[in-house]
Amino acid sequence: MLSKSTLTFAASVLFAASAIAQQVTLPLPRILTVMPMGGQAGTNVEVTITGENIEDVTELTFSTPKITAKPVAGQPNKFTVSISGDAPVGVYDARVMSRLGVSSARAFSVNKLPEVVRTKANNTVETAMALPVGTICNATMTKRAVDFYSFQGVKGQAVAIDCAAVGIDSRLTPVVILADSKGADLKVNRTGGIIDFTPPADGTYTIKVSDLTYQGGERHFYRLALQNSPAQPQPQTQTVSAMSWPPADLAATAAAKEAEPNNKDAQKITLPCDIAGAFYPAADVDTFEFTAKKGETWWVEVASERLGLNTDPFVLVQQVKAGKFTDVAELYDIAPPMKVTSNGYSYDGPPYDAGSPDVMGKFEVKEDGTYRIQVRDLFGGTRTDANNIYRLIVRQAAPDFALAAWAVHMTLRNGDRASLSKPMSLRQGDARAFEVAVQRRDGFDGEIEINMENLPQGVSAAGLKIGKGKTYGHLILTADEKAPRSFSLAKITGKAVIGGKEVMRPVRVASMEWSVKDAKGEIPAPRLMADIPVSVTDSEQAPLTIALAENKVFEAKAGETLKIPLKLTWRNEFNGTSIKVKTYGEGFSAIKEFDIPLKAATHDLVLNLAELKIAPGDYTFALQSLGICKYRYNPAAVPLAEAEQKKAEQLLATAAAEAKKLAATDAEAAKKAAEKQKQAEAAMTAAATRMKTVTTTANPTDTVEILISQPIRVSVKPAAPTTASK
Repeated sequence: MLSKSTLTFAASVLFAASAIAQQVTLPLPRILTVMPMGGQAGTNVEVTITGENIEDVTELTFSTPKITAKPVAGQPNKFTVSISGDAPVGVYDARVMSRLGVSSARAFSVNKLPEVVRTKANNTVETAMALPVGTICNATMTKRAVDFYSFQGVKGQAVAIDCAAVGIDSRLTPVVILADSKGADLKVNRTGGIIDFTPPADGTYTIKVSDLTYQGGERHFYRLALQNSPAQPQPQTQTVSAMSWPPADLAATAAAKEAEPNNKDAQKITLPCDIAGAFYPAADVDTFEFTAKKGETWWVEVASERLGLNTDPFVLVQQVKAGKFTDVAELYDIAPPMKVTSNGYSYDGPPYDAGSPDVMGKFEVKEDGTYRIQVRDLFGGTRTDANNIYRLIVRQAAPDFALAAWAVHMTLRNGDRASLSKPMSLRQGDARAFEVAVQRRDGFDGEIEINMENLPQGVSAAGLKIGKGKTYGHLILTADEKAPRSFSLAKITGKAVIGGKEVMRPVRVASMEWSVKDAKGEIPAPRLMADIPVSVTDSEQAPLTIALAENKVFEAKAGETLKIPLKLTWRNEFNGTSIKVKTYGEGFSAIKEFDIPLKAATHDLVLNLAELKIAPGDYTFALQSLGICKYRYNPAAVPLAEAEQKKAEQLLATAAAEAKKLAATDAEAAKKAAEKQKQAEAAMTAAATRMKTVTTTANPTDTVEILISQPIRVSVKPAAPTTASK
């Protein structure tokens, strides 16, 4: 998070520029839609993509090698996607490579059922699209309308209706209604999940799909599955809260299952335990009884919301004595490691919540005896859904940690509420900061070293240490100013020492499903990504590079003053007279904010190690600032568009002259010439429109950008012993 003083600076600078149009952060490539948004394993699917800032798309890639794509010749942004027959059912990330590098992700689903795409309007009972049982339909929600589907039900043969939207990056909040052939409602689902239905008679039945607020358009897409019951819900992406699940080395399936009825008559268990259960039926309270001894400490974890379910588990631990129950502990939500935003998205925290409504806590046994654990869903009072499962683990302390990272967001006090998807697509000379949040498990509070590997050529990363007991640190990703255009799939890990042994854990990366430019009117929806693609483009350079005059480890003794020469490369015009600079990094975050004058080629960073109370050790930190620069989007496209327009003008002039020449001679030839002239006029109009567009976007625009330095490494040695100590 940016400091309050930096925020104040940003607010004052932005206020001064408020009369000028400005954007928040430099443009990044983003894929918006993939239609259809999934396919059947073992088939080929032709998809169309849309996006922003994705000129010169060269390929469509996926987070699994079992899905590949080839461009459709002559049709920009169309690809033939091949899905391997052994591709597992699931949701994968689709991305494109463009002029600015790798784009943000969009979900692409794979299933085993045959798939269809709705191509005609179906907004009445009479125009309902017939859907065979055992089919998935890909569709885009019709705005201010209801989409109708019909199927042939067979008496006594149960079917399952499932509309995937929220878990596949759609902006749709689906309402699904099962009706009879005339459209009269039979069952309604407004909260997601499956509608199970057993037809009472043979006949035609209707499925109605709409948005909760009747929104629609290409970003409100869905996959409607009609299957024989029982059926599993369609796969979905993972929320950021899932970063803390599962614990390391956990078995794929639980060792035991809950045995109903266990609401009042407790199920006998022994600790430790690993139990699979379900919040079913409505108001279900599962009770487990065990014996424990004085002095024992047991850690309790429940996973349900982190499994992708709309649940809120609660655990009550009680002592059983002489037929009476005494409360020992109430265990609620997993707290977020960082203070999250309020009111959707504000300047008081990041727009990512790594906490969860699931449970992770402990209880201490004060005396020998019989105890019981009760598990319930605080949302489950009226819901009867067997798919609302959970997993209960009670264990002795197993200290550990889980990690997630996301790009640092602009957090300004001037009312800006932009919450953007930020792919790791770097410009030459660019640097990007990522917050790395940690969920600590079972009392672990040690230091964590962050590392990033498998980076593209010319790109480096430095993990700033997560200090003892701290909840987050930073990762700095840097591209050399001469880095070639390149791409790779990277790997981020966190390393710590637990119980005398080195432990390494993966870092999951999160991003926004959709860029939200004003979260006062729309709540941001972040999720975890399936992989970590990193790219660098040579088509643009960063507006400012803050580097070391000499790339080395700077050394000093504790208590000394250290001078670090910086080299600054300014490539864009900036507003104001200086930039205000603060720091990221354990031990050095207390450096007082300082100014660097605009256009200064060098600057000396002076560190008073005594004032900062820096203990001996090795440190890495980075400088951070905000600035408003004049940014031109893809100016190289202007001369190309100009040449295209001139060529279109020449072709039109030639076609017009030819049509005029033949007008009074050969009627058939004149007709063909007139048609050719018409085509040339259309091409001329398109060229003129493109020229206007690229010229407008290439005009300088005030752009607020987060400015990050090259990582700075400092080795602090013990102070020389004094004469008295000798």
